[in-house]
Amino acid sequence: MARKQAGKRGRLRIGDHGSAISIIALSQENPLKAVAEFVENSIDAGARNVDIVRGRERGQPYLKITDDGAGIPRDDSGRPDFKYVATHICDSIKKELKRLGAQGIQGEFGIGLLSFWTLGESLTLTSPGADGTLFEMSMQRNDEGYQVCRSRRTLFGSQGVEVLVRPLLKGIRRFSGEKLHWYLASELRDRIRDTGVNIRITDRTARKSYTVTPRAFDGRVIHELDGPATRLGKIRLELYLDEPSSERKVSLCRNGTRVAELGALDGFQQPAWTSGYVDGIVDAPFLNLTPGTRTGVIRDMAYDEFQRALDPVTEKLDELIAELQRAEEERASKRTLRSIQRAFREALLALPAEEYDWFDVHQSSRRRGGPGAMQPIVIPQQVTLADEGVGGDNGAEEGSGPAFYEYAGPLHSVAISPASSVVKVGQRRSFRALCRDRSRRTVEEGLAFVWKVAEGGGRFKNAHAEIVEYHAPEEPTLARLTVTATQGDIACEAEALVTITESLMPERTGAPPRQGLPGYTYEKSPGQAWRSRYDLERNVIVINNGHRDFVFSSRSKAQQLRYIARLFVKELVLRNFPGASPPELLERMLELMLYLEKNLR
Repeated sequence: MARKQAGKRGRLRIGDHGSAISIIALSQENPLKAVAEFVENSIDAGARNVDIVRGRERGQPYLKITDDGAGIPRDDSGRPDFKYVATHICDSIKKELKRLGAQGIQGEFGIGLLSFWTLGESLTLTSPGADGTLFEMSMQRNDEGYQVCRSRRTLFGSQGVEVLVRPLLKGIRRFSGEKLHWYLASELRDRIRDTGVNIRITDRTARKSYTVTPRAFDGRVIHELDGPATRLGKIRLELYLDEPSSERKVSLCRNGTRVAELGALDGFQQPAWTSGYVDGIVDAPFLNLTPGTRTGVIRDMAYDEFQRALDPVTEKLDELIAELQRAEEERASKRTLRSIQRAFREALLALPAEEYDWFDVHQSSRRRGGPGAMQPIVIPQQVTLADEGVGGDNGAEEGSGPAFYEYAGPLHSVAISPASSVVKVGQRRSFRALCRDRSRRTVEEGLAFVWKVAEGGGRFKNAHAEIVEYHAPEEPTLARLTVTATQGDIACEAEALVTITESLMPERTGAPPRQGLPGYTYEKSPGQAWRSRYDLERNVIVINNGHRDFVFSSRSKAQQLRYIARLFVKELVLRNFPGASPPELLERMLELMLYLEKNLR
């Protein structure tokens, strides 16, 4: 059998240098990243000050970056070695400096200068020689050539580099100094903070200037996490926890320069990194970046080590997020319960006390209603002196006056209690005008009242008092009552509707004792048909937060609040009208929901 001929070996070579340079120069997809590359070159050169100017000259928009760093390395004659810069694409001198132990240098590919192709048509690079003479190197977009010339001598010795790109490409001429400011503050956050470099942006087109300061994160800094150590180096964590937001994302950095959004990378598309609860940076200096854009990470052994090192961090973040979610749910539940209880108090002020005097929501407040008064006026028990201005122990010592904030302001609104009621023909009922200031404190001083029967007939006894007695007509009808309350030059109006009927609904029998408005709790039972149930022993309404209706209502806070309020109405009506027929229960639910949702917010 013939021996298999050994294959020939060779080395890859660039077949078309011009095409290769074009691909490299246009690999940077974000023009702002190209500007960041120029600024990083200045930082690597030891610059303490970097000035960026955006302007227009002779009708052409330009971008100029000037620094006070070490400038372009010089050749043996003391001139800037532009030839080395132009002929060592992909072979940066910084790589050799890093190998020799230089710290704080970011670039290593020698292609950052070519990214001007994504910004403008030409680049002029100016740097001084040893004797102070300025030299220029110019390059044109879509041209692999370069030109070096002597510029001029300066009166005062200068240092550093000036990069001038003009004219800017049409598609990016409108990117503003402000946008560049925010980008650099995030992109170079740690490099600015660690080096103390001062970056100033002057936008002559918009006539504004900015000083780039490292981006500050919101939320609570997570101290529970230590930077994990790997065989290749230590990973630095600076993470913050706060309420979720689409703007809150974790950035992956290398040596202080942002590379990519961590949650978008393979292996990190998990709630800990994508839910919007966590903001901050993860800095891994040992990762290998894609040379063309430096916004991607090579999935090599270093990346695999990075993933494994962050697994415990992911687990801890999941725990912290779960704790924050539970705390937020508790706060949301308290806010929801307060809103529902407030709405119930207002609704029960507007409804007849004898029909809705349950759950210990009403208490008697006997006032002089004149002879023959049918019902004492009732006021919600939960409402404090500051809310409604009615008596009760408010915790102050006997004889001490109210605090300053408890005094009512000027009249702002008036309401009639009850605002809806049913009266039998020829019978009487008491009504009260509730006057409040802008903060809903009860107003009692300097008031005058005028009650009228606007529609439906009937009459008032003492139509100029706060509490009046209405005499119903002898025929069934719907009466509309109005009151005008005045305090000096301020006048407010309110109305109530009274149904005059020949027969009333039968009185409730077997009604449970009053217990106070219940709270609520969740029980997750997906796949079950029940929405809620009343737990008598704990005096809470148990809500099935796994029900499809609850899940649907959770799309917005307002919708969920209305859904929970309707469950309260269902449970309270069922609980407090035992033995009522289905039509009567539905009538009660509709009536209560109407007045409840009016005050729900």
